[in-house]
Amino acid sequence: MQQQKYWYAVYTKSRQEKALMERLLEIGIEAYVPLQKVVRQWSDRKKMVELPLIRSYCFVKIEPRQHYDVLNTPGAVRYVWFSGKPATIPDRQIDMLRVITGTDVTVDCVTDSFKPGTRVRVTAGPLTGIEGELIRIAGRNRVIIRIEHLDQALALTISPMLIEEMR
Repeated sequence: MQQQKYWYAVYTKSRQEKALMERLLEIGIEAYVPLQKVVRQWSDRKKMVELPLIRSYCFVKIEPRQHYDVLNTPGAVRYVWFSGKPATIPDRQIDMLRVITGTDVTVDCVTDSFKPGTRVRVTAGPLTGIEGELIRIAGRNRVIIRIEHLDQALALTISPMLIEEMR
């Protein structure tokens, strides 16, 4: 009998996010690492590379009985825990990450915890419907989207003309 599958966040060894994802996919486990394309400058050239949006994290959608299959995969370290058990990540948040990484919007991952700010929703552009908190960083307006049960937030550089306050 098949059990309900849930998304979980797995800590990875340093710079092993994509390798872990590929290994998990090879053994039939649904895995996702949000990647973004960035231009890297070397002394002799520039190159477009895909880097993890959230370092040292891989997301897996598994049944509870598959927990050890993931941990026994080279590159996996441990699950992110919340309230004494592996933290489940809502499907909508994984979907949100897929939308964000599928756009050309500049995204920075911010590990600081933020005080609750004004809740806002993006009203136009490729991120229409995305919700988050508005904060001010380095003099620029950014929408902060908090991922529940992770000490991570995504900072999107968006014009304040494209957001509205949620009530």
